[in-house]
Amino acid sequence: MSDPQKETLLKHWKCMAACTLVSMCPFQYGLDFGIIGGLQAMPGFLHVFGEADPKSPIGYNISPGRQQLISSLMILGAFLSSSTAGPLAKFIGRKMSIWVACIICIVSNVIMMTTDKIGGLYAGRLLIGIANGLLMTFSQLYIQECSPAQYRGLMIGSFQSWTSIGSLVGTIIDNFTVKIGGKQSYILPLGIVYVIPGLISIGLLLIPESPRWLLQHDREEPARKALKWLRPHAELVDAELADIKSVIDAEKNLAQNTEIVDIWKNPVDRRRTLLAVGAVSLQAASGAMYMISYGTYFFEMANIGSAFENSCILTGVGVLVILINSAIITRWGRRRVFLLWGLIICGLCQMVVAAVYTANPGTTQTGKLIVAFSILYIIGYNGMVATYAWLCGGEFPSQRLRSYTFGLASSVGFLGAWLATFTAPYFINPKALNWGPKYGYIWMPSCFIGAAWVWFFLPEVKNRTFEEIDEMFEARLPARKFRHYVCVGPAALAAMGEKHKHEEAHEPVTTHEEVIWGEKSGKAATEMATAIA
Repeated sequence: MSDPQKETLLKHWKCMAACTLVSMCPFQYGLDFGIIGGLQAMPGFLHVFGEADPKSPIGYNISPGRQQLISSLMILGAFLSSSTAGPLAKFIGRKMSIWVACIICIVSNVIMMTTDKIGGLYAGRLLIGIANGLLMTFSQLYIQECSPAQYRGLMIGSFQSWTSIGSLVGTIIDNFTVKIGGKQSYILPLGIVYVIPGLISIGLLLIPESPRWLLQHDREEPARKALKWLRPHAELVDAELADIKSVIDAEKNLAQNTEIVDIWKNPVDRRRTLLAVGAVSLQAASGAMYMISYGTYFFEMANIGSAFENSCILTGVGVLVILINSAIITRWGRRRVFLLWGLIICGLCQMVVAAVYTANPGTTQTGKLIVAFSILYIIGYNGMVATYAWLCGGEFPSQRLRSYTFGLASSVGFLGAWLATFTAPYFINPKALNWGPKYGYIWMPSCFIGAAWVWFFLPEVKNRTFEEIDEMFEARLPARKFRHYVCVGPAALAAMGEKHKHEEAHEPVTTHEEVIWGEKSGKAATEMATAIA
């Protein structure tokens, strides 16, 4: 066996290259937020889809209703498509799902670039949301299933960095094209949307399908071939494949109902589902969506310096923080610690921004403080909350139910984001409540409640394989005991599952302790046991 401590990224270059390609999928999601947030503060766009407003600093405004739909229809589409991840995964693999998303993305962008009707814009926003939902969900499933355990956090960090890079690119492009004026000022940014789907569509031809998905569908030889392509040590592939297959078979034997029923009826799977949903929902609970979706508009209406430049600074800091986080996540990326402190930082920043604006609105000093604490907020969100929320959401589901559970978690996360973006205009738009930065009062308690949930319920699974995570959940450990639990292998997992089934039927059964420490298997199990610090 190779020693995981001696493994290097260079040895896993093919797997890292494949995962990096797929991790580019959320570039579209970030690009959309960056572009659309700027378009809503762009006179050329507002001349077509908004209305003249002499009281606005830029001479135009847009009604809260239109503003809501333009931003939230994309997230609603993402919610709808991610909800179908479980049923869709029964028929097509991770790669084909991403291909389908790329085609929908291109079609939706053609609609948005050619229409001058608000209904056409709404249709394009919904379609691009469907594409983004598929891209975000299936790219993460691919990365989670193909990455070695020690590099899973790194690759999800890379995934998150592409979201911020896309947002930065969109914001910078808006910053330059806003000076062009007229319709071209928003048509040019939309043209960038074609680039990444084209690159990904070509790149997918060169990488294999997820071996775990192939095994789940009883395609063992293609799975072996895919795993040999992804792993640097061909002689260890059969052993890894056997471990994955034994856990998948054990889960199938323990299955009580159809997948969609088991995620709620089976107590272990229900816990895993709720944890995955809760983890992904932390992003929406942090209040980030109104900062991301309406950042430029928010700065413009608050009359805080150059709105586009402030948004570029904010997004640039977010990208830098994620890149720094990617460098440390493999060694120090404890999920509980980063999520807990990230949410606390976000909550404190929301409180300070709201309080400062309430006390002294519209002054230069207040503007500088709002920008400063917005930057600190992005450090907490991008560096601590966003990456680890998605990471945990993909790590907690069981292998048999991963598509269903993670699809559900993603859809609930998108639903939370949709609610945040849909309601934000009522609070920040001058034609509605006109709260502006005081909207932070709503999100401060949400952040603190999320931090409390992490403290009491979120398990620590840093550097654990999916097989080890399965074993710990079947052992029904409390969250605090996950970090130091000693795993022993698939035999114990199967025994624990059988134990729980027979306990419900009041039948005698061999326990997992007997499997681990029995006379014949005790020595082998002892050799298999690995303490994780």
